[in-house]
Amino acid sequence: MKRILPLLLLAGCSQPFASRGGGGIVSTNPCADAMLVRMVSPDRIAAISHYSQEAGATSIPLAVARRYRATAGTAEEVIALKPDLVLASSFTQGATREAFAAAGLHTVYLDSPVTVAASKAQVTQVAEAVGAPARGRAINAAIDRAVADAPPAGRPAALLYIAGDLVNGGGTLLDALMTRAGFANAAATYGLAYTGTLPAELLVARPPDVVIAPPGTSRGAALRRAMLPGARFATFDRRLVNCGGPTIVPAMARLRAIRAGVS
Repeated sequence: MKRILPLLLLAGCSQPFASRGGGGIVSTNPCADAMLVRMVSPDRIAAISHYSQEAGATSIPLAVARRYRATAGTAEEVIALKPDLVLASSFTQGATREAFAAAGLHTVYLDSPVTVAASKAQVTQVAEAVGAPARGRAINAAIDRAVADAPPAGRPAALLYIAGDLVNGGGTLLDALMTRAGFANAAATYGLAYTGTLPAELLVARPPDVVIAPPGTSRGAALRRAMLPGARFATFDRRLVNCGGPTIVPAMARLRAIRAGVS
């Protein structure tokens, strides 16, 4: 039976957690999956989120995600596994939370960080919860290195499309990373907060310098190229937009590479 070491409780205090039931860790949160697979050995992972096995939602390579059992995150599935620890989203429905509590499952609910500092704090939280603080420190050190370099002079305006016509606006982690890479987030200057769509008339009237989007030849991508002939276009892997934590490292590397190509 596996044993989880110190568990960082949501209230902020830490205490030992005794293993019971089937053992192992179940994650119903795809961003927790991305941390978990880097922090513990595969035999400690009882299941990950089904989102991590979907191309449009995962933050880890599909080949890696598909090595693990996945659940849809229902209370019945998770409780049947009798895990030592559940990593879930703060958006988990109340009925599911109540079922987890009634079954005596020790559950950590994770929010969606919108800053680098908050994302690092969550890495530490998960690392402490699974008894791998050194792994958490290593991930955070890599994040620090990724965001450390000063951006080049000048801030070309960039639009970052998450999927389809959905644009990343202000107040998000991606917005913070774009700023650190040396871009001005055009969507934020247009007044878009968080994520949403932008009218074509606005884009034509105030075109961005750079359009960053997942690779592909969708109808929306073709329309953007037709509407914005003067913009530079760059690709940004879909796996880089879903989560923070360790994903910050390749996301920053890609954003810096795109910025380096803009005069």
